Amino acid sequence: MADRAKSGLASRRSKPADEKVQRHRGHEIEDLPELDRTIHERIRLGIVSVLAINDSLSFNDLRRLLKTTDGNLSVHARKLEDAHYIACSKFFEGRIPRTEYRLTPAGRRALQAYIGQMEDLIRRTRRD
Repeated sequence: MADRAKSGLASRRSKPADEKVQRHRGHEIEDLPELDRTIHERIRLGIVSVLAINDSLSFNDLRRLLKTTDGNLSVHARKLEDAHYIACSKFFEGRIPRTEYRLTPAGRRALQAYIGQMEDLIRRTRRD
């Protein structure tokens, strides 16, 4: 019996990665889309979403719109910068330091892909 279980596992592992339907307890199940974990987190999704409809926003504007703390916004913005989804500009307005963010083309593509995946997931849940 253990050999049969092992061979069953081996055959499941050897299926093509792009196969969308699997069997579970006699029923077919579909694989869920792999969501972009960089965008999926609530604050980061908020950042890319609000930047998608604005050319750029200051750090203070983002903090106010997302109702978060300076530290929280800084950490999440850095993750998005590291992924090249947003770009940060630092400059002075008179003597006042300013930080502004904008969505990059890669960030816009990532957001569109994420939205498509979520729409697909919603369609699947409404099918039944």
